Amino acid sequence: MRLKPIITSLLETDLYKFSMGQAIYHQFPDYNTTWTFRCRNKDVKFTPEMVEEIREQIRAFCNLRFDDDELAYLKNITWLKGSYVSFLRVWQPRFEDFTISDQAECGLSIETGGTWLNTSMYEIPTLAIINEVYFRMQYDYDDLIEQFRRKLDEKVQWLVDGTYNISAFSEFGIRRRLSSEAQEMAIKKLMSYSYPGSVFVGTSNVYLAKKLGIKPVGTMAHEWLMCVGQGNHKHNPAYSNWYALDYWVKEYGILNGTALTDAITTDCFLEDFQLTFATLFSGVRHDSGDPFVWGDKMIRHYEELGIDSKTKTLLFSDSLDFKRADEINAYFKDRAKVAFGIGTYIANDTDEEALNIVMKTTLCNGMDVAKISDVEGKGMCKNPDYVKYLQRCIDWRMEHRK
Repeated sequence: MRLKPIITSLLETDLYKFSMGQAIYHQFPDYNTTWTFRCRNKDVKFTPEMVEEIREQIRAFCNLRFDDDELAYLKNITWLKGSYVSFLRVWQPRFEDFTISDQAECGLSIETGGTWLNTSMYEIPTLAIINEVYFRMQYDYDDLIEQFRRKLDEKVQWLVDGTYNISAFSEFGIRRRLSSEAQEMAIKKLMSYSYPGSVFVGTSNVYLAKKLGIKPVGTMAHEWLMCVGQGNHKHNPAYSNWYALDYWVKEYGILNGTALTDAITTDCFLEDFQLTFATLFSGVRHDSGDPFVWGDKMIRHYEELGIDSKTKTLLFSDSLDFKRADEINAYFKDRAKVAFGIGTYIANDTDEEALNIVMKTTLCNGMDVAKISDVEGKGMCKNPDYVKYLQRCIDWRMEHRK
């Protein structure tokens, strides 16, 4: 039986992969990274048949290339430069960069290794493939898609009748979507209505943004802060946010978008997010910890710097549903611009539990890197001793701040 590819275009990834990819291409083309897959669901088991299907789907992904129409679309994104788009014309994924086996507790082990330019681009398609293979092979997919459709209709009605009002929101679900079919269905449905207290802004999926004529959205991910800030060990990693933000500004000038705060805790981030960066970046993104505590902290920080918080965006993206987003929006809407990136709840809501899977950078230039977020359980590192070292560095800095 001929394989039906899940990923059909190299645009089928999050927009921030291109934003980061350009900065990597211009400033860190010689960096090498290792990425490691992890399934956080304790009761999920991938069968040998699933592993083989995932392997073949990744092989098919590695046969894709950008076509002229796709490159023209990328070139029209304001902050992407011709030099990077020209590089993408000859770029291709390498199946040789993948190590795939069943040697893991969940039955699936995947690592990728190679240039950061390459391996960064593998994360999102790989996770999308894993999700779709798992749900198609583990359950009756026709039943799942009907459950998905029913729940989607209910969600949209809540926005239409004003049950929930969540200001501006985008769809962020490609990495954990039920399927490409489900994600496209959700975006089309959300696009089809106007809402009294909400605005659907766009999607992080560049392929579907192009196909459906909506806005692609996204700025940076943890990998940027981790690899730029920790990947050379030339400086104390507790200062890594400063280096990562500084290189971003060198790449994008005033087109900086939204800064991610929790790679090594938001408190440590704020030590470096002073007047210049706070002015240049249009806002900040929340991805772990209590969103209300975080938002109050960010608004207080802006005010202490003499910046009107109403001119800045607080983007919330941590495990949201419409009810939670409505509560956050009601609390902050008169104090800042509020926006939401909502993933699994839009792209993979059925009667079955969604997968909680990630691929994280675990090595950069052969050295350990780690994330220490605002809540336990979201970090991932092969070397516990390095995590302890990084925490000691953060603690020392916070204890000796002026």
